[in-house]
Amino acid sequence: MPTMEPLTSETPWHRLVADEADWRDEDPRILAYLLEQLLLVRRFEERILALFKAGCVHGPAHASIGQEGGAVGAMSTLTDDDKINATHRAHHQFLAKFLNHAVPLGYDPLSSDWPEPMQEVVHRSMAEIMGLTPGYCGGRGGSMHMRWDEAGVLGTNAIVGGNPPQAVGYALAEKLKRSGNLTVTFFGDGAMQNGAAYESLNMAALYDLPIVFFVENNLYGVSTHVSETTRETRLSARGQGVAVPSVEVDGMDVMAVRKAMQWARSEIEAGNGPVLIESLTYRYFHQHGPMKGSAFGYRDKDEEEAWHARDPVSTMPKRLVELGILGEAAVARLEGRAGEAVERAAQALTETEPGSNRLRVVPALWPDAAAVDRGIRGDLSELDGVRAMEPEEVDPADAREMTYIESIAAAQFHAMERDESVIVLGEDVHRLKGGTVGATKGIAEAFPERLIGTPIAENGFCGMGLGAAVNGLRPIVEIMYADFCLVAADQLFNQAAKVRHMFGGDHTAPLILRARVAAGGGYGSQHSMDPSGVFALWPGWRIIAPTTPFDYVGLFNSAVRCNDPVAIIECQALYQETGPVPDDLDYCIPFGKARIVRPGSACTLVTCANMVPVSTAAADAAGIDAEVIDLRTLDPLGMDWETIGASVRRTNRLLIVEQTARGPSLGARIAQEAQERLFDWLDHEILRVSGSQAAPVVSKVLETAALAQQEDVIAGLRAVTEAAPLPDAAE
Repeated sequence: MPTMEPLTSETPWHRLVADEADWRDEDPRILAYLLEQLLLVRRFEERILALFKAGCVHGPAHASIGQEGGAVGAMSTLTDDDKINATHRAHHQFLAKFLNHAVPLGYDPLSSDWPEPMQEVVHRSMAEIMGLTPGYCGGRGGSMHMRWDEAGVLGTNAIVGGNPPQAVGYALAEKLKRSGNLTVTFFGDGAMQNGAAYESLNMAALYDLPIVFFVENNLYGVSTHVSETTRETRLSARGQGVAVPSVEVDGMDVMAVRKAMQWARSEIEAGNGPVLIESLTYRYFHQHGPMKGSAFGYRDKDEEEAWHARDPVSTMPKRLVELGILGEAAVARLEGRAGEAVERAAQALTETEPGSNRLRVVPALWPDAAAVDRGIRGDLSELDGVRAMEPEEVDPADAREMTYIESIAAAQFHAMERDESVIVLGEDVHRLKGGTVGATKGIAEAFPERLIGTPIAENGFCGMGLGAAVNGLRPIVEIMYADFCLVAADQLFNQAAKVRHMFGGDHTAPLILRARVAAGGGYGSQHSMDPSGVFALWPGWRIIAPTTPFDYVGLFNSAVRCNDPVAIIECQALYQETGPVPDDLDYCIPFGKARIVRPGSACTLVTCANMVPVSTAAADAAGIDAEVIDLRTLDPLGMDWETIGASVRRTNRLLIVEQTARGPSLGARIAQEAQERLFDWLDHEILRVSGSQAAPVVSKVLETAALAQQEDVIAGLRAVTEAAPLPDAAE
């Protein structure tokens, strides 16, 4: 008979309870400030709900009423330089962190006047939630997307589970910079069941990062009780599985949460972190808006009343009075001042509509509608003054032959030599003497701390890369196969693609994503995708597709200096192709600059990557004088329409050539743009050559049939040139 031997864990797991001595031992001035902050957050949110009912808040208002005690206690332990992010329900957290940043040195709430910098925090926070220009993001973020870098708030997030991976990136940046700063990521019981939370916990533990995972267990995800989503409702237990010390704490007790956060910092500083804190708390209202959960039938009134009896806005003042720390008059003064600060902000942002008693937003505070697209990405001024070069300018005496894959490794190595903020991360990048294809050759030996091999967790490590980019690094994230981008779709498209615009347009996100397209190698349907067309759906991404080793180095050098997210599409079929590369690798190819690789007059053929040599060979084989243009930059906002347009004005015909499956390809987008821009110069309909409708499969015959080949390009060239021209409009 087998025996069952119990296993034990050496990872700490505690419940922390604060006692009366903790309250008595605290500085009374700090306690008065915490109470003032608690009261202000509550009055602020009550006013937000009133504005919501009056129609002055557009969209949802996710109130954190009931959960303020945990936020105030947690923020009381953080410095301005400590970083946080949070979820869509984060008014209490960002407001507390903002107030702590704005509080004047030596401020005493019992004797000092209410400071104008703190009033400005209330005003700007309320303005942002209302979608107005004075807000921290110019009104673009609203209730769910708040950011103020100077206060250490690098973004709140509307995607459940979207923020922890980025916080891991913040913490990675802090560790590599040796700053000593802490990162805290706030999320809920719903996000704890999300794969992103596990991936984040695991990576943070793996890399010993200075981060606190603060899960607010308020029992409900919209209307679903936590017991309906997991058999283990003690969410702090999650830390045991990945060796993360964990603590459970009463989230309604400001002091207990303060002590839990102090313990977390001490654990991390002692090298035992990261830490998971489960704050047991309760939201008093429904998912959003001013109604209680019982009104919707998923909570009963007895449960709500029991939690209301523990409301920190009631229990904390009572405790401070009973302990003799504050008097009734002091509490009343703090209460009155909180209400006055909130009302003052609301009055500055609203007015009575003329001819009625209805409240409205002051019209002059709405953002300018003409600025709707501003800040989707930057203006590339960071590339001003760089040395630009084209292949024709290379002196053979100062160049060497290099394979495409060698150019990838050389470009990354050179960037890491030049800029210590550049890091590389991805699966297996640190092993096999250069990763799975040799793209990181030499980096492990020279920069071991900045070459990070990750778990197989694309969403997690792409989010970590984005967070590191937001917090001062320039990460290069390698996706082993481009199809895996869809595993990371949240971080790549909901997050990285939108991060600059939704937070006001003024922040940077210098992230590079390298994606390998393995079509033609027999890797099958799930390893052969070209993601260019997918990335092109989100204009926040810049997309480049180098064709030669020379182009790879030059385009990469632009990408690694760029302050926008850049996707580099690498075609595996080109990896062993060779070409000259200058000995001095410090040159750039500007984004948005296509290259005419074969001049011609019969038609214009636009293509990229491995289809450039295929298209050139097809034109030669067909005997058709086609002008072949290598796009190099693929994103629609950055495409070189000047070169394309000039060519079409000469040839009056346009053929778009891609290798990949027709459905997700970029060609239809190019055709649509060309139709709008160049209709008057076209003598023939725009034609597309692409793969079949199917994704390529493993069978060599079927894979070949699924991908565009040279004969398909020849057929396209003949179709676009041999048909009779359209009749001249003047005839």
